Amino acid sequence: MTLLHNGPALWRGRFPRPLRDTHKYARGGVIVWSGPVLQTGASRLAALAALRIGAGAVTLVGARDALLVQAAHVTAIMLAEDDAAAFAGRMQTDRVRAACVGPAAGAAAFAVAVAALQAGKPLVLDADALTAFATEPDHLARLVRRQDRAVVLTPHEGEFARLFPDFAGSKAERARAAAAATGAIVVLKGADGIIASPDGRAAVVGNAVPWLATAGSGDVLAGFITGLLAQGMPGFEAACAGCWIHAEAGRRLGAGLIADDLVGAAVCAVLADLLADSDSAPYSATEPAAVPSR
Repeated sequence: MTLLHNGPALWRGRFPRPLRDTHKYARGGVIVWSGPVLQTGASRLAALAALRIGAGAVTLVGARDALLVQAAHVTAIMLAEDDAAAFAGRMQTDRVRAACVGPAAGAAAFAVAVAALQAGKPLVLDADALTAFATEPDHLARLVRRQDRAVVLTPHEGEFARLFPDFAGSKAERARAAAAATGAIVVLKGADGIIASPDGRAAVVGNAVPWLATAGSGDVLAGFITGLLAQGMPGFEAACAGCWIHAEAGRRLGAGLIADDLVGAAVCAVLADLLADSDSAPYSATEPAAVPSR
């Protein structure tokens, strides 16, 4: 099987473009589970990323003490005090189109992830939410397959090895196997990241830069993908677009970037180029080329 080159030609036709008369809830609401009181930064980065990439409204949900810390750092992000069961209830509302669980989620990660999976809306599971299923990947697969919606898993190599210890082969082969086994889109992160879909499609991230190897970078990526899901982008395309935009913002920022920079002006410039009129946009609209599987 071949790998696709991940670039705008692969997903630009499905990229969200707001209408002139749109409003914030039409652009999609997102909820993100907040980490505990001393671990709020990762979820905050994910929430900011979802908002920056175009979700109309984003809410951090969690324990009161953690939200008091969040309140000192955010303005456009809303806050809601709730537990795991109430998180799932919030996902059932019409305004919420997607959720993100995992960035520094702490001890509540498993309960919140299970509740979110049962809610049946597009979902990104990252970091602690993946580690929480390390001893029961079959349970994760059952929950993913129970509902017809996109679930995106975003493990780095360490998390992948804990969740899928028996998978061997190339990076592409392992990502494809994980997607087939779980029914989820799998983003196996790294310098040569792979995005794999349960239907067999897979794309390689060719524009990553070493400056992205910094704390919080993966949390931003999870937020980008969540924000695109909330705007109605299909799962595989949302994962591919989130990865490309994340890497392109990193390329433009260059040496010295920190994760906070990835949700700032650089990504605005990337989005402006993507949304430019087709006759002036710097990207080809031709079919993506394929590269040999590796």
